[in-house]
Amino acid sequence: MAALCIVLIGPSAPSGALIAKPLPADAAPGIVPNRVLTWNICNPCGSGQNMGRAAEIATYAPQVFGLQETCVRDAEKIRDYLEAFYGLVYEIEYGSVLRNWHRCGGLPWHGGAYGQAILSAAPMTDRVNVEYPDGGTEDRGYMAVTTKVGGRSVRVFNTHFAERMQPEVRAGQARVLAAAVARHEHAIVLGDFNAVPDAAELAPMWKLAKDADPACRPYPDGGACEPTTDWQSKFDYVFLRGMAPLTHQVRPSLYSDHHPLHADIDPAW
Repeated sequence: MAALCIVLIGPSAPSGALIAKPLPADAAPGIVPNRVLTWNICNPCGSGQNMGRAAEIATYAPQVFGLQETCVRDAEKIRDYLEAFYGLVYEIEYGSVLRNWHRCGGLPWHGGAYGQAILSAAPMTDRVNVEYPDGGTEDRGYMAVTTKVGGRSVRVFNTHFAERMQPEVRAGQARVLAAAVARHEHAIVLGDFNAVPDAAELAPMWKLAKDADPACRPYPDGGACEPTTDWQSKFDYVFLRGMAPLTHQVRPSLYSDHHPLHADIDPAW
């Protein structure tokens, strides 16, 4: 843990001279093999937030985590900071849906890639990246990989649905995603769905999977869903198909208007 206080200078540092943010006393001591996490990191909140974002993720140290609203550069920096400062090594796969100079930098005619990313402590295979036929006001899509959670191979999806005022668009996106998830007996679906649990457009997902919070279900059966955003709505989900959760936690963050949501999955599925 002493390395957390070391200033890295020179070419071996991820980005010039940086000081690692210390982790809280209850931080995970290492990667938790049955833990997954989803987080919309809020772009354009600023790439200067990436050191803090890495510290947040290191606090929970999931086996697999999905990021939404991420530029390739941001995801790479977060991965590099996790390894250099916290000793957590992840592989990375991208689900970029557009190139956007305003969001991600780069040259005006060749902007940085923007969309989703999945990072895993285990190797990932069979990546797919699908752009929804209708993204709404901005291109949106889902990605999927096969990796290991709790020592077992599982298909992991990561998505970002259309903005909150576009339920009809989200309904079409949910049908596309649900058709892909339904092909797998066991699957984990991470993402920002931009919809509360009882929104009609989420019905295809609820038919296939349950939220990592057993008490969170659509009305009238449920409703005890912990908010995952600064505006006190639940928009972020860890949907589990063919497996059960052990614990889950949402904790507000200074580095996004969404809160990191992580869940520990019963390895006996």
